[in-house]
Amino acid sequence: MFEKLSTLALQEYWWFIISLLGGLFLFLTFVQGGQSKIWSLRSEEQKDLLVNAIGRKWELTFTTLVLFGGALFAAFALFYAVSFGGAYALWMAILFSFIIQAVAYEYRKKPGNFLGQKTYEAFLLINGTVGIFLLGVAISTFFTGAAFKLDDMKHLTWLGSARGLEALADPFSILFGVMLIFLARTLADLYFIFIIEDKEIVEKMRKALRVDFGLFLVLFLIVATMLLTKDGVGYDAKGFYIEHYKYLHNFLAMPAVLVAFLAGVVLLVTGVAISFAKVCRRCFWLAAVGVVLVGLSLLLVAGYDHTAYYPSTVDLASSLTIENSSGSRNTLVTMSYVSLMVPFVVAYIAYVWRLMDRKPLDGDEVEHDVMSY
Repeated sequence: MFEKLSTLALQEYWWFIISLLGGLFLFLTFVQGGQSKIWSLRSEEQKDLLVNAIGRKWELTFTTLVLFGGALFAAFALFYAVSFGGAYALWMAILFSFIIQAVAYEYRKKPGNFLGQKTYEAFLLINGTVGIFLLGVAISTFFTGAAFKLDDMKHLTWLGSARGLEALADPFSILFGVMLIFLARTLADLYFIFIIEDKEIVEKMRKALRVDFGLFLVLFLIVATMLLTKDGVGYDAKGFYIEHYKYLHNFLAMPAVLVAFLAGVVLLVTGVAISFAKVCRRCFWLAAVGVVLVGLSLLLVAGYDHTAYYPSTVDLASSLTIENSSGSRNTLVTMSYVSLMVPFVVAYIAYVWRLMDRKPLDGDEVEHDVMSY
C-alpha cells in the first residue's frame, strides 16, 4: 500500500503524524499545569488529591513526548543530527526536567525519602513551569530557526554560543514558552474541575481559570499576530528564499488547516466559557480537542507548502525541510506500516483512561489506594 505512494507523499504523511502527536502532547501538558498548582494549596489532603489526579496521567504525557521526538528523529533524521548535535544544551535541560518529574512521582510519599516531600514537590513545579517553558522555546524554533551551517557532506557547524539556549534571547520564543505555561495551567484548571470531588478545590480552580485563561488568551493573540506577520523560508526548484507573511500564506493556501485551527480556537474558548457558566464539568474535553487541533495546525503550517520547518538564520541553503531532512524511502515505507498499529494503541489508552476517570476522585479513594502518589 505505502510502496505506491511517492516519496513526497510519504514525507507529508509522516509530518502529519508528527504534527498530530505534537497536538496530543500539548493537550496532555495539563499534567504539567497541574504540577504548577500544588504549591497553591496548604492542606496536605488537597495536595494529595491534585497529585493523584494528575499522577495517573503523567506517564501518558512522557510517553507522548517520547513518541513525538522519536517519530520526528526517525522520519527526519537530519533534524535529529542538527538539533541534538547543536542545540543539545536546550534539549538536555528539557530532558532533565522530565527526569526529575518521574523521580518526584515515585518518591514524593515514600517513607524515609532523604530529600523530603517538599523537594519532590519542587521538582514537580520545575517540570511544570521551567520544563514546559523550555519545551515551548524548542518548538518555537520551528518558526524562528537557528544559527547553523551544513556543508555538502551534511557536516554541522553550530554558530550559537549557548548550544540552543540562545533561543531564549528571541522575543517570539520567550512569549511562545510563557504562553504554553498558561495553556497548561488552563487545561489543568478544567481537568481538576472535571475530575475532583472537592467543592473547595473546584471553586479555587474556577477562580484560577479566569486568570490563567485570561493571560493565555492575551499571549496567544500576541503570538498569533507575530506568527501571521512573520517572514518564513520557502523553497522551490531554484533554492531557498525569504517570503514575507509566509505562515499567513500557508494558512490561506491550505483551507482545511485554517478551518482546523479556527475550530480548535473556538472549541477551546467554548470549553472555558462553559466552565465559567458552570453548565457542565466535562467541558475539559471540548478544550482538549481544541488544543489538539490548534497544535496540529501550527505544526502543519511549519512544514507543509514548501516551507523550511527549521530555517538556518545564517545560511538559507542549510535550512531543513521535510524533503531534504527525511530518512530514506525504505525507512519511511517501513515506518508507515508500523504506524498502522497506532489506532489500536490509542484505543487501549482511551479505554484505560475511561476506567481511571469513570467517577470523580475524592479523598477517600486516594487514602485507600495502595498505588497513590
